[in-house]
Amino acid sequence: MKSFFKKLLLGKNYKRDRSIHGPLKKRILNIKAIWNNDHQDDNGIEKIVRLLLSSSQLLFPGIYIKQLAYNIGAEYDDIAMDLYVLSKVIFPFIILLNSQQGSTFLIVLMVYLLFETFFYIPTLIFASDSFSKPRSYRRSMLLLFFNYLEMILAFSVLYTIGSQMNKSFNHWFEPIYFSIITSNSIGYGDYYPVTLFGKVLVSIQSMFFLSFIILFLNFFSAKMKTKGYFDHDNES
Repeated sequence: MKSFFKKLLLGKNYKRDRSIHGPLKKRILNIKAIWNNDHQDDNGIEKIVRLLLSSSQLLFPGIYIKQLAYNIGAEYDDIAMDLYVLSKVIFPFIILLNSQQGSTFLIVLMVYLLFETFFYIPTLIFASDSFSKPRSYRRSMLLLFFNYLEMILAFSVLYTIGSQMNKSFNHWFEPIYFSIITSNSIGYGDYYPVTLFGKVLVSIQSMFFLSFIILFLNFFSAKMKTKGYFDHDNES
């Protein structure tokens, strides 16, 4: 039974060799690669932004969870991140379902985790110079979809805080519905923001959608072998 679940969750060749460096060390080496212009001859604002994006991942728990999984066994890297991404999707949904928007701690924690996703996407696109290509592009696209769901649900929670809309939400699914149509820039007009905070949220989510979905999908499809993230087959 144990081997069955290992094969199910970890794959056919779940006993993988450990890479020379763990996830945390790879992130630090990536920052150094950008600083030393090892792969791209950038400077000025471009280099500053790339350094900030790469360094930002050290401020969030994802890299440390992956490092802990790596310390247990290299084969647990992927499943640990899968569970972490799924938990970030479920977390705002639970807040909505239990009407816990009044908990400052839960809202702050949710926004903190949302910022990790917010910075993670452009980091992969613009600031992953020394990372090897992923083992599965399909898995990467699936995780991207879950990141998108996290964005939908997290903004749904934010829309329910205070009286941001022209009318109240009467069911837990209604803010999710509004978040979905907002992220896709549809806007039917049945709900719309009436406060400055609500308008700022809608604007941020709309921009988030454009950068997160259009740019990143384009990155994975048409240009996935011309960017820094996929240029290197090393596992160091």
